[in-house]
Amino acid sequence: MEREKGEVWIFAEQEDGVLNDVALELLGKGRELADTLGVPLAAVLLGSGVEGLAAKLFEHGADKVRLVDDPALKNYQNRSYREVMIELIEEVKPQICVYGATSLGRDLAPSIASALRCGLTADCTELGIGSYTDPVTKEEFANLLLQCRPAFGGNIIATIVNPRNWPQMATVREGVMKLPDATPGKTGELVRHEAKCLATLELPVEVLEVVRAAKSVNLKGARIIVAGGAGVGSAENFKLLHELADVLGGTVGGTRAAVDLGYCEHERQIGQTGVTVRPALYIACGISGAIQHLAGMQESQKIIAINTDKEAPIFSVAHYGIVGDLNDVLPKMIKAIKAKAAV
Repeated sequence: MEREKGEVWIFAEQEDGVLNDVALELLGKGRELADTLGVPLAAVLLGSGVEGLAAKLFEHGADKVRLVDDPALKNYQNRSYREVMIELIEEVKPQICVYGATSLGRDLAPSIASALRCGLTADCTELGIGSYTDPVTKEEFANLLLQCRPAFGGNIIATIVNPRNWPQMATVREGVMKLPDATPGKTGELVRHEAKCLATLELPVEVLEVVRAAKSVNLKGARIIVAGGAGVGSAENFKLLHELADVLGGTVGGTRAAVDLGYCEHERQIGQTGVTVRPALYIACGISGAIQHLAGMQESQKIIAINTDKEAPIFSVAHYGIVGDLNDVLPKMIKAIKAKAAV
């Protein structure tokens, strides 16, 4: 079928002329998908004055950058971005279109899917290419996008396919896909598109000014994370985690349970409903190891788990485990690290 020859698209999200890391992360997975299908990988870049970002997209794997550079796209508004994307999709007919599951992506992708009646799988943790046989009609479909995501509270992983309504669309959470290495100097085909819909499009809102609050916690960029769960026991006990993180030069994170109990702020939440991280060192304190949390940290390079329960699931992914009370263990660790630093 003609549609099966279509490109693989990655929506290259940017804010104020700066690419979101998730766009580059998705290019790595997009490269795998496109190579498996034998089709080009294209990054779709919308904005105003953003042509210069194409070089970085090429260096991270894109064969093409499909650019719509227009003053009307300077600030994100759902209606303008949606109509431009729909126009591009109907013109070029990609077979796969993947977005980051950011606040922007979670707003934009469903509205496009609804308008095109093509379906969307949200918050995927893995993507692949495979086949599917309809259990009723026995009709066989090849080269479909396999969209994997946690279901039933994270207790199972569901694989979702969309064999009849295209393009196949999905959103993927930030940090889930590994950031591909850049190939300096790599180039590709820059395709400039003029969105005809913008000439007559009336937007319901005029953006006068955009003010962005600086993030006080950067878990994604942290090389060392000291994380706590419900087993920490109290917000007061979380101060030990902050002290350990300080002497290590790291950042404090927490599980959803710890956040819900008020032990730490929501911006520190790690896991399926929080941030996905890959630090060089992850110290898990009082964390049982529910699958929802493991989904956000199990690819850390080194994991140290501290828990009083020797049967806690966290030990199954830890490289080093300490069975003990964190109120006894952490002060000793802090003292030892300070002593070594003083030498």
